[in-house]
Amino acid sequence: MRIIGGKYRGKKLFTPNGKEIRPTADRAREALFNILYSQLGGLQEERVLDVFAGTGAFGLEALSRGAENVIFIDKDTGLLNKNAALFPAEKSKITIISADATQLPPARKKATLAFLDAPYAKGLSAPALENLDKKNWLEDGALCLVEMRRDEFLTSPVCYEKYDERAYGLAKIMFYRYNRTAGEK
Repeated sequence: MRIIGGKYRGKKLFTPNGKEIRPTADRAREALFNILYSQLGGLQEERVLDVFAGTGAFGLEALSRGAENVIFIDKDTGLLNKNAALFPAEKSKITIISADATQLPPARKKATLAFLDAPYAKGLSAPALENLDKKNWLEDGALCLVEMRRDEFLTSPVCYEKYDERAYGLAKIMFYRYNRTAGEK
C-alpha cells in the first residue's frame, strides 16, 4: 500500500498482517480522489476526518494532496501512529484520536470532508454518522464518503443526503452531503 498522488506520491505505508484492518484498495482510493477533485476542485481548504482510520491511508492521501488538516479516529491506533510518523513535516496537521466512533466526545474542530470505513457487516456506519452529527463533528454541507461491503445496506440519519454510489470490487462507496438543518425538522 502506498500514497497514490500529491506531494508524497509513491511513499509506502505500513500494512496490517491480519484481517482486523482492511485498507481501501489503492485503485479505489485513486478513483475516490479523482471524484473528489472533480467535485471540490482540490483539497487545499479541506479539513478531513478519517473515521475507522485503520492504517490512515485515506487521511494521509488527503494530506499528500494538500488537505488543511486531518483528524484520524480509531479504537486501535498502533498502525496509524506508525504511518503518521512517516510524515514528520505534516505533524502539525495530524490529530489522532483513540476512540469508539459511535461514542465520540464533542468536536473541537469541524470537518468539511469525512471518510468512514467501518469493519464490514458490523452495523457501525449508521451509529457513527449519527454520532458525528450529534457531537458536532461536521461543517454544514460537508461531504461524507462511507465505504461498506457491496451487499450491505445503510439507512443513514436524515441529515445525510445520498447523492452517489460507486462499486469497487467487493466494496461500495456511498457519497452523502451533510445538512444539519435536515435533522432538526
